[in-house]
Amino acid sequence: MASLRPPAVAGAFYPGDAEELDAAVRGYLAEAAPSHGPAPKAIIAPHAGYIYSGAVAACAYVRVLPLAGTVKRVVLLGPCHKTAVRGLALPSVDAFATPLGNIPIDKEACRVALKFPQVSVFDAAHAGEHSLEVHLPFLQVVLGDFSLAPLVVGEAGADEVAQVIEALWGGPETLIVISTDLSHFLDYAAARRLDAVTCKAIEDLNPEGIGREQACGRTPVKGMLTLARRRGMKIAAVDVRNSGDTAGDKSRVVGYGSWVLTEAAAISGEDDFAAHTQALLKAHGATLLRLAAASIEHGLTHGRPLATKAEDYAKEPGGQGACFVTLYRGGRLRGCIGSLEARRPLFEDVAENAFAAAFSDPRFPRLTAEETAGLELSVSVLSARTPMRFADEADLLSQLRPGVDGLVIEDRGKRALFLPSVWEQLPAPEAFFGRLKVKAGLAADHWSDGFKAGRFVTCEVKAGWSEINTKGETI
Repeated sequence: MASLRPPAVAGAFYPGDAEELDAAVRGYLAEAAPSHGPAPKAIIAPHAGYIYSGAVAACAYVRVLPLAGTVKRVVLLGPCHKTAVRGLALPSVDAFATPLGNIPIDKEACRVALKFPQVSVFDAAHAGEHSLEVHLPFLQVVLGDFSLAPLVVGEAGADEVAQVIEALWGGPETLIVISTDLSHFLDYAAARRLDAVTCKAIEDLNPEGIGREQACGRTPVKGMLTLARRRGMKIAAVDVRNSGDTAGDKSRVVGYGSWVLTEAAAISGEDDFAAHTQALLKAHGATLLRLAAASIEHGLTHGRPLATKAEDYAKEPGGQGACFVTLYRGGRLRGCIGSLEARRPLFEDVAENAFAAAFSDPRFPRLTAEETAGLELSVSVLSARTPMRFADEADLLSQLRPGVDGLVIEDRGKRALFLPSVWEQLPAPEAFFGRLKVKAGLAADHWSDGFKAGRFVTCEVKAGWSEINTKGETI
């Protein structure tokens, strides 16, 4: 039978009834202003009773909404209030419970963390601790299913905390959450002055600027800032208030703040991708087109894609990449297959997708040798996908960039993609979006609160079959 850490502050810090709790969290999220831009890799948010800090926490969690379905693991760090802890403490249980259900403990993440001498299993640190627990209902509502790596942080150095966070960093499937309140029990004006100093230190990625009286979660915050500075991350405040602003007496207040931290690549990635990929295609685009055509010719003869060898290709096209290969004949689509995410070398992706576009697109019969004379090939290299944040369909449409954005949509188990080239046939965002929904098997006017969308950009190289020298030298 699985062991469980039961809720310790349900009915006190937040509603103990599941329906009431769900409604409260969704209410806070609905009131939080949505923002545009890249989704966070990490957030810093407060842990007081919801009446005091729930609205402030929601301003960070609303930024996490686009990551539902992507984030499958949350690394949650907060300070100890009840029991002294040396280093960082993990629980031994199999799951944490809230009125909204049970959250499984990520045993693999715990195994990795326990390799460090500053990490140990100490259930007493978790038993009555609220600094982690109050975040769980927000995470459950925002993310749905995920596993949890909960760490209570006690006496530890910033580098020790940073070391553990970095080991659990993962990829887009992992979100880091740091739990802290700010100043405690000063009068309103004094609290605002001290919290302003703390906020500046946080936004400067300056862990040395946060003293003992400035934040109860200063140690996990310092660890996060140390790592963020090292990794070149960007940080932005999304809300800073205190209990005098939310629900308390201004003579004795507690400060709260929420921040989002974004990996630098997500900020500048689109520009970097375009510059890098345009240079790559200028140098090697002809070779990638030759490879696509050669794979199709090989398929006509042998019934399988052309086998590729890494040693036959220069370093740049040998890197990981995602592409779509599109075939046209007489100006009309004749096949299009591709990869949304980079999972193999680009040259291999081109060869496999060219073969698939010619012979495996379910919308068309297999290509014949007689058709190649009038064929035109396009290789589109895709950037990483960026989740979109939107309040409703009108908000989503207003964010689309005609002629620039490729779009992936997903809802109710159905998914579809349009490349940016589709804007040539459907230049109006409403028509582009409506047709994409139909492609996914949804009604053109379909909408739901669970609708997800992500966009990407591409760089393309195109040529007619007669222009492509399939016998040319490899790079």
